[in-house]
Amino acid sequence: MIRINIAEAKTHLSRYLETVEKGETIVLCRRNIPIAEIRPLPQSPAEPRPVGIDRGMTVPASFFEPLPVDLLDSFEGGEASE
Repeated sequence: MIRINIAEAKTHLSRYLETVEKGETIVLCRRNIPIAEIRPLPQSPAEPRPVGIDRGMTVPASFFEPLPVDLLDSFEGGEASE
């Protein structure tokens, strides 16, 4: 962790930002009293996360088909209407 005063940070900001990009944390100080931290943001994953816990999980096409009328009625508490 690097500790620098505000005047030093303003003078050499681009150099310190390169240090932050490499993973280092910088503590900004006012009169040698810490007031803030500059740290790298977490990197986004390169690939989207897979669905579900099972990495090899696939969703069958039948999942997207409409539910049978009798099953829908049991959710709604009514009689079958067609």
